[in-house]
Amino acid sequence: MRVEVNGRSHEEDPRPGQCLRTYLRERGWFGVKKGCDQGDCGACTVHVDGEPVHSCLYPAFRADGRSVTTVEGLAAPDGELHPVQRTFLDAQGFQCGFCTAGFLMTTAALTEDQLADLPRAFKGNLCRCTGYRAIEDAVRGVKNVEAPAPGETVGRSLPAPAGPQVVTGTARYTFDIDVPGLLHMKLLRSPHAHARILAIDTSAALRVPGVHAVLTHHDAPERHFSTARHEHPEEDPDDTRVLDDTVRHIGQRVAAVVADSEGAAEEGCRRIEVTYEVLPAVLDPEEAMRPGAPVVHDKDAATARIARPEANVVGEAHGELGDVEAGFAAADVVYEDTFRTQRVQHASLETHGALAWIDEDGRLTVRTSSQTPFLTRRALCALYDLPEDQVRVLAGRVGGGFGGKQEMLVEDIVALAVLRLRRPVKLEYTRAEQFYGATTRHPFTIRVKAGARRDGTLTALQLRVVANTGAYGNHGPAVMFHSVGESLAVYRAPHKKVDAYSVYTHTVPAGAFRGYGLGQVLFAVESALDELARRLDLDPLEFKARNIIGPDEPMLTPGGHEEDLHIASYGLDQCVAIVRRAQAEPASEPVPAGWLVGEGAALAMIATGPPGGHIADARASLLPDGTFDLAVGTAEFGNGTTTVHKQIAAGELATTVDRIAVRQSDTDVVRHDTGAFASTGTVVAGKATLRAARALADQLLDFAAAHLAVPRGQCRLTEEAVLHPGGRLLLKEVYAAARTVGLELSADGHFGGTPRSVAFNAHWFRVAVDPGTGEIRILRSVHAADAGKVMNPMQCRGQVEGGVAQALGATLFERVLLDGRGAVDTAAFRRYRLPQYADVPRTEVHFMETADAIGPLGAKSMSESPFNPVAPALANALRDATGVRFTEVPLLRDRVWRALERHSGSRRPPGSR
Repeated sequence: MRVEVNGRSHEEDPRPGQCLRTYLRERGWFGVKKGCDQGDCGACTVHVDGEPVHSCLYPAFRADGRSVTTVEGLAAPDGELHPVQRTFLDAQGFQCGFCTAGFLMTTAALTEDQLADLPRAFKGNLCRCTGYRAIEDAVRGVKNVEAPAPGETVGRSLPAPAGPQVVTGTARYTFDIDVPGLLHMKLLRSPHAHARILAIDTSAALRVPGVHAVLTHHDAPERHFSTARHEHPEEDPDDTRVLDDTVRHIGQRVAAVVADSEGAAEEGCRRIEVTYEVLPAVLDPEEAMRPGAPVVHDKDAATARIARPEANVVGEAHGELGDVEAGFAAADVVYEDTFRTQRVQHASLETHGALAWIDEDGRLTVRTSSQTPFLTRRALCALYDLPEDQVRVLAGRVGGGFGGKQEMLVEDIVALAVLRLRRPVKLEYTRAEQFYGATTRHPFTIRVKAGARRDGTLTALQLRVVANTGAYGNHGPAVMFHSVGESLAVYRAPHKKVDAYSVYTHTVPAGAFRGYGLGQVLFAVESALDELARRLDLDPLEFKARNIIGPDEPMLTPGGHEEDLHIASYGLDQCVAIVRRAQAEPASEPVPAGWLVGEGAALAMIATGPPGGHIADARASLLPDGTFDLAVGTAEFGNGTTTVHKQIAAGELATTVDRIAVRQSDTDVVRHDTGAFASTGTVVAGKATLRAARALADQLLDFAAAHLAVPRGQCRLTEEAVLHPGGRLLLKEVYAAARTVGLELSADGHFGGTPRSVAFNAHWFRVAVDPGTGEIRILRSVHAADAGKVMNPMQCRGQVEGGVAQALGATLFERVLLDGRGAVDTAAFRRYRLPQYADVPRTEVHFMETADAIGPLGAKSMSESPFNPVAPALANALRDATGVRFTEVPLLRDRVWRALERHSGSRRPPGSR
């Protein structure tokens, strides 16, 4: 076979059945990405003789004699970017960037007619991060970036440092490296929801040519741990083994085969013979708590940190503020109902995976798609009794996270194989494994009761919450505790009560997901208060505004006030004002005849970090050429922390962002960093960067003043020099002078994540509903965000747009379905509907004018919070349009239609049909 790729000839024959994607990647064209395995996401799009194809579906042998162009070959031979690459840079039409090569290749091939119909043109490309509006801007030639200027960095829409690499396909994600001698791992998974392994025969698997090892529970450490990664491990139950002799959900790993190729490893898995004793299983959390239900984890409660193992309750919270019965007795109207939210997949386009090896110094090195490299290193050291200096964990650019990569799901088993074989080993999840072998959002059932007087004063709020954590507890207790925190604390009510349970079942485990439980409970609380207002004949937004806490009021929940949580800036009143303004503006959107129109809003508050502390360290250093090095621990996966950290440092050092190089996500680079989760990349790691850069600026001025023998007050930092009364001393001269006296100009910054502030959001929709089909059409979408001082407006707007788009998917159609045995029935994108370009409207994003007293330079978090008010706002708009209160998401078209049919039928006169 002879194929020309980006002008370079390749003559190697493909393997039988090999697709073009793997053929290209094996030859170093890493810009071709794996996202779905089935032609659903478009991340692998390339041109064959000028025509775009999904290379995962294109047999490699068909490329014989053809010319293939990948994203690496899109630019001109002299390096001049293709016009599409340039427009994507100017618009910043990406976040994590994993899907970007596919969008670029698709866009570059569009005709004028296709450009006029982008919903159809992009139906084969998926993006999980951006919400598609930045991509639309890129295609339309909208320029969103600003040019950098010395010292004037914070508050400007500066481009992402890795942008040129993203659009040219040279940004390196987890598996975009060539490791000599690499072995491949595949996992055998359980076909049973609950079973005990009586015997495993691996002999036939070991006879498969190329198989090096088969690992079972006999090879795994006995100790239990949690896959969840938190700064304080005691927050999570120790209920997991690397490989266990008891399986607790369909899809749990049973054995690992390591071989020369993925094909040999897969064949090895097929030849393992396992003898199971099938045990009773429980799939429903309410049933799991009843006496006599099968016990998921028969462990000691104290040592495993499980609240009540015999009742399958991994964590619970009970508390009462005041007397709710008295509060309901004092109410003129009481509303009570049960709300349900579903399982949702994170669907990051880069699946979970890791590769590891023993380096030249004999250290275990793990390269992984993780939000928490430092916590993963800590866990691996504890699991395998290794000192921290003998383990290095690093992340390349991460292709999306959304909380799903705040877990250790692959690194432990890969490390076991490497320590056993002393060879490099790779494990990369398929898209199907991502559905049944990773985690989901927690399904919640929330019973909410709310009472108020006729004047609109809340008298009582009560919640009973049951969260299904699945077969393993990982984030279960923490998500449950968080869900009943800010969702209640934002409202002023004298009487509040909570009973909450995180419950084991024999189903796919749930874990951290954007919003961390708040979105589920807010759907219930915000919907209930909207309904209560309507029954009081009050405007729902006015009713809520009357009962929200003010800037100087305590945030009270039945669990008590968290001492380190403060309202360090208050923009909720401004958020409400934005929604009021949207409501007051006349509707101008066209509505089909006969459709029902309504509008609705919801409010949300979220802490700007987790309780108990979240640690970040940073180091800023002057380099020999007069530029700067910034070492930070936090990971980059489209959250924009790299951009913001450079902006913060450049502002403190009076330079430009292009003069600051960032090293990150590597346990060898800096001391400790808890990780990029809980929206802490800016407010915690950013504060460490601020302190490091500020300390280095002081060092530079102190040294330069002493070196020049002038008062420090007469010295000033500029882009590349220190100005002084006699002229200017270049920074590279400062470095040389410091080296002469044996001084390294370098400074550390640290922040422990406490005290914490809160961020506020509000969302408003106007929708139209077709009563004949149940279709919901979003006419207008408005989001108000209190992010404090907005460090990068373009980037922060992208976070809001992406969060809203992801929430719309969860609200309208996304759901992980299980069959009657507990097996995931939606283990592919074509069976699990993600929002496409055509599904996501353009949201009007408004930032409030506040400056936080705690966050760095006045900033607050804004990665998770936009997700939370979307579902209740849309449900409230649907209620306004139809008169029907929907208490379950997703708001599927058939579900809406059936409810409208029942509602219209109940209003028909007797005898009518």
